[in-house]
Amino acid sequence: QVQLVESGGGLVQAGGTLRLSCAASERTFSNYAMGWFRRAPGKEREFVAAITSGGSTNYKDSVKGRFTISRDHTKSTLYLQMNSLIPEDTAVYYCVAKSGGTWFTSNPRLYDYWGQGTQVTVSS
Repeated sequence: QVQLVESGGGLVQAGGTLRLSCAASERTFSNYAMGWFRRAPGKEREFVAAITSGGSTNYKDSVKGRFTISRDHTKSTLYLQMNSLIPEDTAVYYCVAKSGGTWFTSNPRLYDYWGQGTQVTVSS
């Protein structure tokens, strides 16, 4: 069982930055593909970014060039650097993990583990 704990959310003005972190309990963290999803008020859950065990990445079109996903295998931690934030980025952000770390997907049903979520609020 993998436990994921997010941190780093908060309130920021438009144009600001935040860095989300996700600490994983599993010592075999490096074997998992990881990612971030978000859910805005009144909207469906949506894919934000993903990274394979080898470091290949994929992003939702609207965050490309603004967000960067990365991972530190030595710390079993996943990150999401968010720059140039806009009010539309306001949501609860969830860290996810799946076995089979060599490929990623934007399908939330294929991720085995989810964190509890961290709130990101961008004011205009």
